Amino acid sequence: MSRKIRVGVVFGGRSGEHEVSLMSASSIINAIDKDRYEVVPIGITRSGKWLLSGDPLKALKSGIEEATGTPLAFLTDPDRPALVRLSEEGTALPAPVEGGKVAPAGAPLETVDVVFPVLHGTYGEDGTVQGLLELANLPYVGAGVLASSVGMDKAMAKAVWRERGLPIVDYLVYLRRDWEQRPDAVVREIEVKFGYPVFIKPANLGSSVGISKAHDQEELRKAMALAARYDRRILAEKAVDAREIECSVLGNDDPVASVPGEVVPCNEFYDYNAKYIDDRSELKIPAELPPGVAAEVRRLAVEAFKAIDGAGMARADFFLERGTNKLYINEVNTIPGFTKISMYPKLWEASGLSYTDLINRLIELAIERHAEKNRTETIYRAES
Repeated sequence: MSRKIRVGVVFGGRSGEHEVSLMSASSIINAIDKDRYEVVPIGITRSGKWLLSGDPLKALKSGIEEATGTPLAFLTDPDRPALVRLSEEGTALPAPVEGGKVAPAGAPLETVDVVFPVLHGTYGEDGTVQGLLELANLPYVGAGVLASSVGMDKAMAKAVWRERGLPIVDYLVYLRRDWEQRPDAVVREIEVKFGYPVFIKPANLGSSVGISKAHDQEELRKAMALAARYDRRILAEKAVDAREIECSVLGNDDPVASVPGEVVPCNEFYDYNAKYIDDRSELKIPAELPPGVAAEVRRLAVEAFKAIDGAGMARADFFLERGTNKLYINEVNTIPGFTKISMYPKLWEASGLSYTDLINRLIELAIERHAEKNRTETIYRAES
């Protein structure tokens, strides 16, 4: 019998989306094919401490508190990447042997074959963890460093899509320092450019954390102050009277798109409460769209994915303007919500791919991409 592939599922993290990550990881750990894969659960606390947990569900329920699990460091030597267990004193411990006992000095460290990052938001979806895994030369699920960082940065993603000729909503970008030093000038510029209502967003965050829809100057000032708490760069964006359409993308160099779905938020827009707390928002799968519009959603989803050099998975979010049926690409989430009831897997389920098979495919894509990347020469030898 062949050895199972060891999959390190990394969850938690230093992000405003910490709780969302726990829900996604719990679903993946429960649904992954246990005949093919051995799960190695790796939790990251809100303060950034890495922990190896023998009971992932218990760890998830506890919220990955500091006292849960074995402290962990990551060895990024590309010839022998490993998870290094740490003692209370911070010294390295080898992997345990059978029966849970710690192996003697000199025994191999614990390893994984592929990593499944389930880290939504900053310090996980933004290219930081992906860079760590690149240094370790480990295959991992999802986008690489570039696509992760660009996809996470709403302003940079819009700049890339605009360069590629993809339709985007008009926007302005401010530094937190701009807001703190000249708030009146910022307000006037936004009012002249967009009027009301207007959306204000942290440039780097997801799950609608820190996002507000301002209807007047008082709300605009509050929205700017809120967004500034979560990022040093703030996006002001023209509000469009639109339906919210989403489409899942899967693949590496030849990505494919799922059927589109529609989010009908219970609040004025699809904010954090509407997504995760109120439980009254409606997901329409598939979305009720004319065939031509649905085809265009799928085409643009793939184009937006390819424009940022996406890999593995992403969920592309669109605005479909009422009255004109004009589509605007809003954002691409490179690590979308991944619970069984999240839009990304539900769209694939409606397209004929089950949740467990989707996990299998993503791991296969990670290994394929890693093999392709390793074909690249990293040492230059001048020809004599």
